[in-house]
Amino acid sequence: MTGPFIPRRAAFFHVEEGWTDGGGNGWGAARGEHAAARERMVRDQLERRGIHDGRVLEAMRKVPRHLFVDPSLGWRAYEDSPLPIGEGQTISQPYMVAVMTAALTLQGRERVLEIGTGSGYQTAVLAELAAWVYTIERIPALAEGAQQTLGRLKHDNVSTQIGDGSMGWPEASPFQAIVVTAGAPDVPPPLVEQLEVGGRLLIPVGSPHAQTLRRVTKRDGGVDQEELVSCVFVKLVGEHGWHDE
Repeated sequence: MTGPFIPRRAAFFHVEEGWTDGGGNGWGAARGEHAAARERMVRDQLERRGIHDGRVLEAMRKVPRHLFVDPSLGWRAYEDSPLPIGEGQTISQPYMVAVMTAALTLQGRERVLEIGTGSGYQTAVLAELAAWVYTIERIPALAEGAQQTLGRLKHDNVSTQIGDGSMGWPEASPFQAIVVTAGAPDVPPPLVEQLEVGGRLLIPVGSPHAQTLRRVTKRDGGVDQEELVSCVFVKLVGEHGWHDE
C-alpha cells in the first residue's frame, strides 16, 4: 500500500531575489561555470553517444544537476558517473537519465509516473518535458529533500507520494509513460496495469548487481518488450520488487 500523499505546494519555500544556478555550494554564485559544465555534459556525454532528441538535450542543458547532489559533491555533479545522495541511494549517470528519458518519447502532453524520486533530478528533467509528473519515493528524507529542491526551481507540475513504488499510483492512473529508476527482478504487474494502451514503461530488470533496461509498450491484449542497454541500478524494494535492502 502506498504511503500518504504529500501536497506538492506544501514543500515550497521562499526563493531569495537574485538567486542564480551557480556557486560552489550550489545556491549562489556565478551562473556561467555550471552552465558551461552542463553544455560540456550534453556535448561530450550525450550527443557523442547518440542522444539526439532535441527536447531531452535542451532539458538537460537547463536543469541544474549540481543542486540535486550534496553541496560537497557539487564540483562532481556533471561527471560521467552516478553519485551518492545519501540513504544508500544514488543520482543516476547523466547518460542513463538521457537514455531513459529519450526512450519515453515524450511530446509534452503526457502524465508520467516516476518510481524512485531520489534527489529529484530525473523528476526535474521529466517536468520539463511532460504535462504532469507523479513521483513516488519510499524514503521520506529523500522525498522531502527533492520536494524542497523542485519547489525552489518552481517545478509546479509535480506531485509526490511516499510509499512502495512497485505498487504504482492507481488513483492517478492511467499514465502515458512510467519510468522506474531502480532495478527489479521482473516487471511489476501493477505498473503495466496502470499504463494507458500505447503507453511506455522503462524499467531496469535483472539481478541486484546487473540489469538490462527494458521498454514495455502496452497493447490491446498484451505488451511488447524491448531490451535497450545494460545498466546497474540500486534495488527496487517493495511488494513487486526485492524484499530486502
